[in-house]
Amino acid sequence: MFFSIDGGDGAGKSTQIPLFCDWLRSRGLEVASCRDPGSTRLGEAVRRILLDAHDFPMGRMSEMLLYMAARAQLTEEVIRPALAAGKTVVCDRYLLANVVYQGHAGGLDVGSLWQVGLIATGGLLPDLTIVLDLPVEKAAARRTRPLDRMEQQGREFHERVRRGFLDEAARQPDRIVVVQADRSVDEVQQAVRRAASRWLDEHPQRR
Repeated sequence: MFFSIDGGDGAGKSTQIPLFCDWLRSRGLEVASCRDPGSTRLGEAVRRILLDAHDFPMGRMSEMLLYMAARAQLTEEVIRPALAAGKTVVCDRYLLANVVYQGHAGGLDVGSLWQVGLIATGGLLPDLTIVLDLPVEKAAARRTRPLDRMEQQGREFHERVRRGFLDEAARQPDRIVVVQADRSVDEVQQAVRRAASRWLDEHPQRR
């Protein structure tokens, strides 16, 4: 099984993912967690290029292709081997984030991004993506550390990010579930678990 957790910056992914992984393990599943971009030597190097502040410009197309390259390596080196070994994969972001940030918010063609993404990953998509949804102003208030390069894009950009996630969830309700994240950690986690439980109940052969 392959789950991804996504959403705007500040929605709570870093808090919810470890709790979700612990819950999956409590159900007897062996879990492999990873992050996109990252979790490989190449991916971590690309992550630094993409998110750290630099003194050189980076266009949206270059940005998108760097994300795709990191994801291609992640899929080949981490995700596919874990799935082949019978593990449940939980990924912090995946292709949907690329589609939303560089497409819906960044102005690149959304359909083309899905196509490029399917090539980069060999067609591998999560069985279920859970999007943590939080109003932009509330998400911004949660961020207390220095902002990375993508977080510095401005409020209008992040409003487009939020709308992009919701639009994609509306288009693909069988693959993308939205969880309202403006609640307590426990309430959000329970909603995440309910979404995953429904998918597991509907696909018992994938357990």
